Amino acid sequence: MASKEYLIKLLKENKVFEQGHFVLASGKESNYYVNMKRAITNPEILKTIADLITEKISEDNIDKIAGPALGAVPIATAASLESKIPLLMIRKEKKSYGTSKQIEGELNNGDNVIVVEDVTTTGGSLLKAIKVIQDNGGIVKRAFVVVDRQEGAKEAFEKEGITLEPLISVDELFD
Repeated sequence: MASKEYLIKLLKENKVFEQGHFVLASGKESNYYVNMKRAITNPEILKTIADLITEKISEDNIDKIAGPALGAVPIATAASLESKIPLLMIRKEKKSYGTSKQIEGELNNGDNVIVVEDVTTTGGSLLKAIKVIQDNGGIVKRAFVVVDRQEGAKEAFEKEGITLEPLISVDELFD
């Protein structure tokens, strides 16, 4: 059975969590870095994440599991495979060719959707993905993130009436 403690152990063993001096994508400096690409490319970590999410949603009436590109797609895929719930992939923008869709997968009006993400800081990019789902008829009440950097994401989600549920908060990764 997967556990939070086992996931933390895996993340540390696989150097997903690193301490030092880092410049983040936002340009902000940090004394730690959560390298989730290292996590989402590791089958044991991905399976553990999928097990934890599937366990948390087992009593819910979920129609779809969604993940924004790129980092969350492997997580959403693994959770979809584990739970047998269909997958949605949310692009950052509509593609300009082919079907011009921003959502890949079949989202029906009124579908109950959970959204997953690899890491959140303020939650802005995940909230944008949720808005795309809502604008296309989906209902999102819960969102899961593997690691919450605890820099305002939970509060931003509360304002939108959505529960953000971190599998791990970053303070749990510090020894």
